[in-house]
Amino acid sequence: MEPPGHPARCHDVSTTPPVLAAELAQAWADIQRHHPELPDLAAPESLIGESSSACGAELSFERLLHEAVHGIAASRGVRDTSRAGRYHNRRFLAIAEELGLDHPEEPHPSSGFSLVTLNPDAKRRYRPTIERLQRALKAHTAATTADTARSFRGPAARHGSSGGGVRVKAVCDCGRNVRVVPSVLAQAPIMCGGCGKPFRIPEAVGAGVG
Repeated sequence: MEPPGHPARCHDVSTTPPVLAAELAQAWADIQRHHPELPDLAAPESLIGESSSACGAELSFERLLHEAVHGIAASRGVRDTSRAGRYHNRRFLAIAEELGLDHPEEPHPSSGFSLVTLNPDAKRRYRPTIERLQRALKAHTAATTADTARSFRGPAARHGSSGGGVRVKAVCDCGRNVRVVPSVLAQAPIMCGGCGKPFRIPEAVGAGVG
């Protein structure tokens, strides 16, 4: 179940890139709740403008779960790709199956088992997360499409900056942390998928952010 008032939060503030990054961080935390060995996602906003034909060019929860497979492989010291990261081998597939991703066909000649899809159990398990992220992505797409049509974004946007300012570490009572722009937390709480409590910026860190 989503926290009370959460749909309103998505509707009100998910139209800016920093808040989409926060939604990606929350979805990642939801995956961590089922797979605690998954490392924290250091820079969720890096996924917004990133495109990879091997890992999936479209930003979605399925793509996020794909990236989580790589994260767990890294934490285990497993080499899950070759050919400069393009070919996804059977070690990748084994971890993908643990996370609820299937690859029913033979491996692709150049990308291997990269084109994994959510199985029915994973769709049920993550339904609230998928729906929340889809709302944020839809709002972000609408906002950035309108913005591109009517304004000049400047060099920061052209060179991949999220435009959201400096990220700092926010923590929750259970010990998890995410990197986030302080203005994101000022707009709405980011809830931890592990303990259900909001992430907060420690006083010593928050005091040094202008």
